[in-house]
Amino acid sequence: MKTKLPIALSNKHVHLAQKDIDVLFGEGHELTPIKDLSQPGQYACDEKVDLVGPKRTIKGVRVLGPARKESQVEVSLADGFTLGSDVPVKGSGSLEGTPGVKLVGPKGEVELSQGLIAAARHIHMHTDDAKEFGVEDKQMVSIKTVGERALIFENVLIRVNAEFALEMHVDVEEGNAAGVKNCDLVELIK
Repeated sequence: MKTKLPIALSNKHVHLAQKDIDVLFGEGHELTPIKDLSQPGQYACDEKVDLVGPKRTIKGVRVLGPARKESQVEVSLADGFTLGSDVPVKGSGSLEGTPGVKLVGPKGEVELSQGLIAAARHIHMHTDDAKEFGVEDKQMVSIKTVGERALIFENVLIRVNAEFALEMHVDVEEGNAAGVKNCDLVELIK
């Protein structure tokens, strides 16, 4: 049974619905890919927005593509503190009951009524990987890192889809605390 998988650190970013892209960047605007990400079909865009919270603004936050059904902003807990928002830890797409945030682009502003989250640590797995690891979609597992600052991440959400590439995602703060960097191998210990 497989136990090792790569980890990747996720920085703050924004996923946008087309209606919000139109307001922020101009009617009919298409996102401009600049770099493919590890998950198939996902990419970093040239476009950036500012996040305006109750206390402060975070400037120049990268937009990721492609466009989604609903806009979502993923930040770290420290970013939430900077903005002045109590940001919940949630799985991607689980936006009900989350705070909103104002997005400012070069052509306009969008006031999201919800969608500001700190993404739950999670593992993307192809269906074949899930079989090899002996896990199921939405299962919670533990992951052990190695090195001088080794630690165990609890409550790691498994996300299984035939379109996914195998990779664990944590935010930059958690990755730095564990002393890991992109492509380091970690161990699933259930």
